Amino acid sequence: MSIGAITPSSAYSAPSTAASPAPAREAPARAQSATELTPAALALIDKLKSRDTEVRQHEQAHLAAAGGLAVSGASYTYQRGPNGIDYAVGGEVHIDTAPGRTPEETIARAHTIQAAALAPAEPSGADRSVAAQAQQLEQQARAELAVQQTEAALAPAQQTSQQSLNRAYGVTPPAPPTVNVFA
Repeated sequence: MSIGAITPSSAYSAPSTAASPAPAREAPARAQSATELTPAALALIDKLKSRDTEVRQHEQAHLAAAGGLAVSGASYTYQRGPNGIDYAVGGEVHIDTAPGRTPEETIARAHTIQAAALAPAEPSGADRSVAAQAQQLEQQARAELAVQQTEAALAPAQQTSQQSLNRAYGVTPPAPPTVNVFA
């Protein structure tokens, strides 16, 4: 994933998932009662319920920390359990990771992106990658800010130097004097 206009901040998914477009819900005609399910099926349902809770909490942590940078709500990948109910087994939150208009704004955005990426109790590998990219974005903005501050500090000295030349020559020289040193 690259830091750019709009990219996902997290891809939190289980190893083997079957995508289904609908959220957790019962399939009325196919739902089996708990008495008809095998112990293995009941164990799988418990595992899926636990995973569903974990995934939803993970993505909600991203959303809460992302604030205004979250482009939309969380999207989930589902797996249908033996009882006919879909359980969330993966998810992602899309965050606007574009740099700000100024280095200061970019630094603030990078902090928010890092906080959102690392908000869950157990950040995924994708979460850690986004946090590292946000840190690089922040470092670039800090370097740009340092250049701007240096240029701003030098501007008055250059202006004073130009004024001294104007006084010394009585006119503005066509180009600033240069010294060529040959060794």
